[in-house]
Amino acid sequence: MCGITGFIDAQNTSTEVILEKMTHTMVHRGPDGGNHIFYTLTDFSIGLGHRRLSIIDLSEGGTQPMRWEEFWICFNGEIYNYREIKKELITLGHSFVSSSDTEVILHAYQQWGEACLNKFRGMFAFVIIDNKKKDVFCVRDRVGVKPFYYYFKDGLFLFASELKAFYSHPTFQKRIQKASVELYLQFGNIPAPYTIFEDTFKLQPGHLIHFSFDELKKNSTDLEQRQYWSVYDAYNQPKLDISFSEALLRTEELMKESFQLRMVSDVPVGVFLSGGFDSVAVASILQKAEQRTLKTFTIAVPDSGLNEAPYAKTIANYLGTEHTEMECSHQEAIGLIDDLPYYYDEPYGDSSAIPTSLVAKVARQHVTVALSADGGDELFAGYNRYDYLLEYGKLLNRTPKVLRKLMSVAMEQMEAEKIPFLKNKYNFANRYEKLKYLLKDPSPEQMMWSLSSQFNELEMNRLVLQRENSLKTAYQSTELEKTYYSVLSYMQAIDFQTYLPDDIMTKVDRATMRFSLEGREPFLDHKLVEWAAQLPDNFKYNNGIKKYILRQIVYKHIPKELMDRPKMGFAIPIEKWMREDWRSRIDDYLSTDRIKTQGIFNPEEVERLKIRFMNGKSEYGVKIWYLLMFQMWWERWMY
Repeated sequence: MCGITGFIDAQNTSTEVILEKMTHTMVHRGPDGGNHIFYTLTDFSIGLGHRRLSIIDLSEGGTQPMRWEEFWICFNGEIYNYREIKKELITLGHSFVSSSDTEVILHAYQQWGEACLNKFRGMFAFVIIDNKKKDVFCVRDRVGVKPFYYYFKDGLFLFASELKAFYSHPTFQKRIQKASVELYLQFGNIPAPYTIFEDTFKLQPGHLIHFSFDELKKNSTDLEQRQYWSVYDAYNQPKLDISFSEALLRTEELMKESFQLRMVSDVPVGVFLSGGFDSVAVASILQKAEQRTLKTFTIAVPDSGLNEAPYAKTIANYLGTEHTEMECSHQEAIGLIDDLPYYYDEPYGDSSAIPTSLVAKVARQHVTVALSADGGDELFAGYNRYDYLLEYGKLLNRTPKVLRKLMSVAMEQMEAEKIPFLKNKYNFANRYEKLKYLLKDPSPEQMMWSLSSQFNELEMNRLVLQRENSLKTAYQSTELEKTYYSVLSYMQAIDFQTYLPDDIMTKVDRATMRFSLEGREPFLDHKLVEWAAQLPDNFKYNNGIKKYILRQIVYKHIPKELMDRPKMGFAIPIEKWMREDWRSRIDDYLSTDRIKTQGIFNPEEVERLKIRFMNGKSEYGVKIWYLLMFQMWWERWMY
């Protein structure tokens, strides 16, 4: 796990001093060493910078940027099956001078070209420069575990693991892309391939960019992102024709293989344990398979009503892991908020970044690598919104269109806050507005959008000044073929392409790297992902039971009575904190003067939302948090 950055400059104006500054911005990603290489090739300035967190091959042999023959590489991530690939390359005549996976990538690329990606199992983002052919090869892993940003304008190509590295380049232009602001307000993140800035992009998961120096110099078109892997290739296959017992055995075999691959390391490894089915599956399967005692970590969240720490401790005691529990104190959690804009680079609104950062902080005191359990919900249908679409969606679609239209018209005539009794229920106003839109169009596509986003069109029109044309995202994907379409497959595939990489993977990468901890995702091996996509729907969602097959696997390792309880979230009482501890901050950051100066939001609408929230309307809490995080990001990076 590392931080990478660099440039290929057709104007030949970038310097080694600039490269050093860019590299230094990510010292937290790689405290074990920092190196860079700067050279010119014909009339191009080329810079590669690397911050190292030593995980595999702790010797100098793993130092980057790394050169072999005509190739240079900057690599962030891990190739878990590198030893097997290395053996194959040796039989083909290759010889190696280190035991690092970085060197294996270089040799694999020389041997197989772009097809080398089919060999890799892991998380990765890398750039390879071929000095002989004078071309550049950039790749991001299939799921998007590792980040990759790039900027392309006027013959200058910048790349980095974090957007902040670009701020150190004097030619980089921080021009806000208004449509990206709207995406952020909807989802609390900016979906790939977009960023908050114009001419600046995220390489999408499962995509690559391959271009020549000549193309860079011409600067005639945008660099084309090409897809080399898609989850839809698995969803667009017939469901597996196997018994549930066969599926159960094979699923557990693949999970065990994937989990054990992520234990490959030359430094200590631990597991985040929440007490839910996903993390318990990781901990229980690994503890049974490993000879050593696992180190597990969890966070206790006081007064939130969503504290999973006691459950995690019970599971840890049952498994016999070496368990560490940290209480997320009021003051310590709030103390992390100020630095969120620095580590997340662009506006980011998932407040669970706070407890995720805290558990990463405590884990780093004991290990250098930690396994998370993200992806279980996407693979095995665990989100509550799947219930809404599968159950309430059926009800809405059974309701005659005429009746739905009459209900919608009636609701338009009455505001949520004027309805007796119901107006005081939590989140009623928000749900009321969403229902009005769903009555007009209760399709799975509209329901998925409604359940995933924060602002409807009317609210967005009131909030954002001078709106721009919306940007197309994976939420509008039509890649799932009609032959293989089911509502569940549709939802899972959309979440896998959007919420998983843009929210969860971003959260975990920045939270762990903040404390120089490598986070690994054992559920997100592409072989397990492809297998889960082809399982029959009722193996995953069975008569209202989510993650059905995963539950049956866990029950083989953990007594059922220890596991069966309502699903809980990794949450904190953010609304309470904003009203009490951060009230003055919110008044400051969301003040009319600040909002007017920016010229992005309608100050009257921001004030209206703020007043309603402070007066007890908790359904506005997420909206206010998103606005607060945007304002804090703006102050940190735009002045």
